[in-house]
Amino acid sequence: MSAAALSQIGLEIVDIDAAAVTQTEVVRIRQLVYEHKLVVFRKQSMSSEQYIAFAKQLGTPQIYFQENYHHPNHPEIFVSSNVLEDGQKVGVAGTGRYWHTDCAFQPQPLSWTMLYPQVLPQSVRETYYIDMCQVYRKLPTPLKAKIDGKRMLHEAKWRYKVQAWDIDRAIIDILKEFEKQAPPVTHPAVITHPVTQQQALYISEGFTTKVVGLEPEESEQLLAELLAFVEKEEHIYTHTWQDGDILLWDNRVLLHKAGGCPEGESSVSHRIGVYDDYPFYTA
Repeated sequence: MSAAALSQIGLEIVDIDAAAVTQTEVVRIRQLVYEHKLVVFRKQSMSSEQYIAFAKQLGTPQIYFQENYHHPNHPEIFVSSNVLEDGQKVGVAGTGRYWHTDCAFQPQPLSWTMLYPQVLPQSVRETYYIDMCQVYRKLPTPLKAKIDGKRMLHEAKWRYKVQAWDIDRAIIDILKEFEKQAPPVTHPAVITHPVTQQQALYISEGFTTKVVGLEPEESEQLLAELLAFVEKEEHIYTHTWQDGDILLWDNRVLLHKAGGCPEGESSVSHRIGVYDDYPFYTA
């Protein structure tokens, strides 16, 4: 199994069939994810069953808590799609077009994300990443001091996608009901990776809504300063998808954002979340 570093984050593996990996290769892949944060498997061709089997060798696949995102035959697969199948909507279109880490709003966030596009748009074929270990290392000392020992509030409800069954319901009632499924949680502003011991800033525009313990105006100002630094162009790595790519990354240390899909173009991606054998972070 040979690997080559990518330009800014991660590395690519070009000579492996992920549908037929050995246990030795699985161990090495896990090590590479921790070391390099993002791994790209090139030129893959898998059935849904093979994709799930690969995920099970890496760890424990997630069953996402909102069933409308599920693949109709495989609940382990989270579907982002704007393509009808037999005239029926499958999954949810236009997911993740904001900076986030998957499931930051849960008490035990998702360890790894694996993404396997089935249909790529013709014009925009990109996903964007930010290395939050690097961001934390570069964070100005005054900002580091302001978040020392702080916890952040993370909420899912503001990213809820309204569905057909929500028609004729008040927005406040929809949000209250969804908040029962995904209550707000807090996590440290700075987390320590349980394997590498690297520290990472753990915030995002997608789900982080408050600095715990600060007054609303002070919290809003600090979050704005932090996010402005995080999202600097120099921190962003752009992955341009090729047919047959599968990406696997560590949610503890990478923010990501989906690229847009121009109107009239098709896009279908299958995501499997994977829990590894470690807590999401250490104290």
